[in-house]
Amino acid sequence: MTTPLLSTTGLSVAYGGIPAVAPLNFAVMQGDCLAILGSNGAGKSSLLRGLIGLTPATGDLTFEGVNITALATADRARRGIAFVPEGRRIFAGMTVRENLEVAAHAATGERQRRRDAAYDLFPQLAARDRHSAWQLSGGQQQMLAIARAMMARPKLLLMDEPSLGLAPAIAKDVVAALAAIAADTTIILAEQNASLALDVASNAIILDRGQQVFEGSADDVKNRPELLAPAQARAEARGS
Repeated sequence: MTTPLLSTTGLSVAYGGIPAVAPLNFAVMQGDCLAILGSNGAGKSSLLRGLIGLTPATGDLTFEGVNITALATADRARRGIAFVPEGRRIFAGMTVRENLEVAAHAATGERQRRRDAAYDLFPQLAARDRHSAWQLSGGQQQMLAIARAMMARPKLLLMDEPSLGLAPAIAKDVVAALAAIAADTTIILAEQNASLALDVASNAIILDRGQQVFEGSADDVKNRPELLAPAQARAEARGS
């Protein structure tokens, strides 16, 4: 049996004793793209923060067959987990190139190869190589946040709401780049925009108020859009 890249057993996240995500059991195989779907407040961001270690989580988290539940965020990153949080959080006063190179702990030649790969993925960044990050548009800043995470050559990329606040055309460009990344890198993608996420994802988990209400293939969700309705709406539909 193939070992999952990442797996959880009874993983839950709480803030000040208030549950944000109920205990979850799921596995992500090498090469998967898992979409975490749900409305605002469903627990998507909390789950990703628990996976990277920014928010305390209980239960067990295993990465490449090793239990990493007790590891700090920096140690999880060193093992190959990268996180692009909601809100981008790039270094506004640094240039595009500096933002990229600060994330690549590698020799000069390797840093250049990784930077070139980032510019192949996002040509708009190549054209603004010497521009300060604050001068970029919102969409370009999101591209930079993703490219910066990829400079570390992660084994697993966690993405939190990459389309948030972007114009539809720009959001599609960003998701298209994620599809290219998914060819070589395992991804867990939290998104409110289900249609965009499902264009990239192979599998999906749907959360509703911290509870898992579905786990299965992305195609299953596409074929059953009612799965994305809030719990109350689903209950009313069953009762009608």
